[in-house]
Amino acid sequence: MTVSYRQPGVVLTDRHFTVPLDHAAPEGETIELYAREVVATDKAHQDLPWLVYLQGGPGFGANRFVGKGAWLGRALKEYRVLLLDQRGTGHSTPANRQTLPLRGGPAEQADYLMHFRADSIVRDCEAIRRDVTGGAPWTVLGQSFGGFCTVNYLSTAPEGLTAAVVTGGLPSLDAHADDVYRAAYPRIERKVAAHYARYPQDVERARRIADHLLAHDVVLPNGYRLTAEAFQSLGILLGGSEGSHRLHYLLEDAFVRTPQGPTLSDAFQEEVQGLLSYAGHPLYALVHEAIYGQDARPTAWSAERVRAEFPQFDAAKTLAGDGPLLFTGETIHPWMFDCDPALRPLRDTAELLAARTDWTPLYDPARLAANEVPVAAAVYHDDMYVDTAHSLTTARAIRGLRTWVTDEFEHDGVRAGGPRVLDRLLALTRDEA
Repeated sequence: MTVSYRQPGVVLTDRHFTVPLDHAAPEGETIELYAREVVATDKAHQDLPWLVYLQGGPGFGANRFVGKGAWLGRALKEYRVLLLDQRGTGHSTPANRQTLPLRGGPAEQADYLMHFRADSIVRDCEAIRRDVTGGAPWTVLGQSFGGFCTVNYLSTAPEGLTAAVVTGGLPSLDAHADDVYRAAYPRIERKVAAHYARYPQDVERARRIADHLLAHDVVLPNGYRLTAEAFQSLGILLGGSEGSHRLHYLLEDAFVRTPQGPTLSDAFQEEVQGLLSYAGHPLYALVHEAIYGQDARPTAWSAERVRAEFPQFDAAKTLAGDGPLLFTGETIHPWMFDCDPALRPLRDTAELLAARTDWTPLYDPARLAANEVPVAAAVYHDDMYVDTAHSLTTARAIRGLRTWVTDEFEHDGVRAGGPRVLDRLLALTRDEA
């Protein structure tokens, strides 16, 4: 049943679709997809072109906007927008510790999750496009991992696109996960240095918290075991436009005095557990490294292995000296599946995915070199999450792609910059900028 309702300035419609789990076996098992259609109230009865939004992640449902927030207001000036919950996220047949046991044991769960990468998401888009647009092509806006999906779209089904816009999400076409993380750790270190330059008082605060965690077994109210490494992973905040400030405010209120001495405050623990828990997006942890798998090499906990090449990130070694503690960023580690109660039941499944050697290519360099779809991409100058050099190499490999390289925004520029970012990129697809 299709249900429509209103928010200020917009009409929303819930859309539900059934698609094959494996598009190579269309007569087999199916899953459900959910998407929210959004149109400006004053254009609700107009015949508008469509824009489909692919969220960053992997593992996150589409943004839940209220009205015309962020970039959406600009898009609604000329498009009817489809906010897709990619498979396994949001209202689309969820994949988590509660539902995955329906598949069977870890081996069956790992086999199931092989169908949750960019290639399957793009085939979902093509399957539902016929229902949504009547077969007409649409514009795609891909943020972060959504940009990875967009490059797969250009590789496999460009006939479905009138234009493509990518924000902070041009992937390397051929890098192994190890290459991705070898490029990532120096970027993360630069972001941490910039944070401490802005907030020098946080150097001692971070050291004090990590030292406390090395000496105490701290379990957060939701059951998350807060280790020094887990604390370091809060550095993921530093990739966002307000992340450094958020981290600073978190650190400044970490301790409270008690009869037993200083301890981590309830307020600090409450906020930290919300930042670290994967309960709302477990697919991010499960398939994050799988988005880089393209050949017979396993990902094999790449971020964890490569981190060993950067000993300056070792908390215990840092605290034995007098240097600043380094936070980490967008990296997934096996210990997360021990610390996080939302991930613990999925540890064996994650191990099997890390060992897989049957990854298939996600991008077609020859087809991208012959691309005819208008494409524009925002590349953030020192993006913590997606390597700028990798992105620019890919940009040169896609025929006709126009880049906007900027240091005005961080990775979340399409949110922070809102209408201005989308307006600039749409203009680039039309040779208007």
